[in-house]
Formats: sequence, structure tokens, C-alpha cells
Amino acid sequence: MRAANKNRRGNSRKQWILLSLTAAVILIGVWVASSNFYPFLKGYFLYKTEQVKADDLPKEEKTPPQEEEKEEPAKSEPLYTEMPAVGENMGELIIPKLDAVLPIIHGTDEDELEKGVGHFAGSVMPGENDNTVLSGHRDTVFRRLGEVGKGDLLTVKTSAGEFTYKVKRVRIVDKDDRTVIVPKPKATLTVTTCYPFNYIGDAPRRYILVADLVEEELNS
Repeated sequence: MRAANKNRRGNSRKQWILLSLTAAVILIGVWVASSNFYPFLKGYFLYKTEQVKADDLPKEEKTPPQEEEKEEPAKSEPLYTEMPAVGENMGELIIPKLDAVLPIIHGTDEDELEKGVGHFAGSVMPGENDNTVLSGHRDTVFRRLGEVGKGDLLTVKTSAGEFTYKVKRVRIVDKDDRTVIVPKPKATLTVTTCYPFNYIGDAPRRYILVADLVEEELNS
């Protein structure tokens, strides 16, 4: 008899624990449904009826903005539509320090150098990016070039406009040195003549002015 009563009390206790757990699960479910499901259902309904703005939607539901197409920079017009002919007068070299205005002839052979300052045909035209190379005789157009040094200005006038360069470096190199005509990353003017200036005969060296473009005034 005692064993039967003990078993009944044990079963009742198990049933009470099971009912308590069941009630707890139901209460948790009701709370979750009341706190989350209703807002979700309301938001879904408003979204379907187009009453929700894009900013009110959860972040993961926003449509990613489309990237704007970048416009390519407009290509600048070339300064020169055609190159001058060899032997043609293509402009002037102005050296304020010497109060000198010298004609520039396209080409650097003896015929061109007899007429003025020669423009090395393998280099770019004045004002263009890269290295513009001008040469002249030390006993004619560049007799006083040794007076020009770092910080002085050199101005070139052509059909494209007026280009002012500032001397940044003076070099004295061997006459066979070819570095004076190497390409440059920006608009550069290289002016060269024989050196020493008072040397009798074929001078063994070269006097070099290297200048950067600092100002330009293009012709309209």
C-alpha cells in the first residue's frame, strides 16, 4: 500500500513538472509572437501596399545604389597641327637676361645653325610635354649664354603661343654626351652650345641649360 502511494506521488510530481515546462514554452512563444511577429507582419503588409519608404526598410532589403558612370576627361587639342619643314623659321627664343631675341630654325645642321638657334628635329615642339632641345653656336647666337644660369627665364614664341621656362639646372658635359636629348616627364626646354666659350677650334664640351615650363599663353 505504501509503495502504491509513493508511486502515485512520484507520477503526480512528474506531471506537474511537465505541465510547468509546457506552460513556460507556451508563454515564451506568445511573448515572441507578440513582440516580433506582429511588427514583421505589419511591415510586410505595408511594404506590399507600397506604403513604406526605402529608408524605412531593413538595411539588408535596401537596393544598393548604382554607381555613377565616371566621365572621361576631355582630351586636349594638340598645340601644333603640323610640324615645320627643316630650315623653316618656327619662332623666337627670348632671353631677358641678355636682352636678346633670337630666331629659331627647325633643324640643327650647319645650314640651320647659320641662320639662328636650331631646334633638334627629334625633340618635341615648344610647349609640349617632354624635352624641347635648342642648339646654337657659341660664337654667334649664344656668345653670351654663359651669363644665363639657374633661376633665369627663357621664353619661346611660336605659332601655338608664348611659353616661358625657368632654368633649374646648368650642366657642363662632354661633347658626345647624349643625355641632353633624353625624354622628360614634363614640358622641359634644353638649350645647348659648345664650351668653353673662348675655346679656339672644336670645343670638347657642351654648356647646357635645363629649364621647366612655368607659364604659357596660347594663341586663340
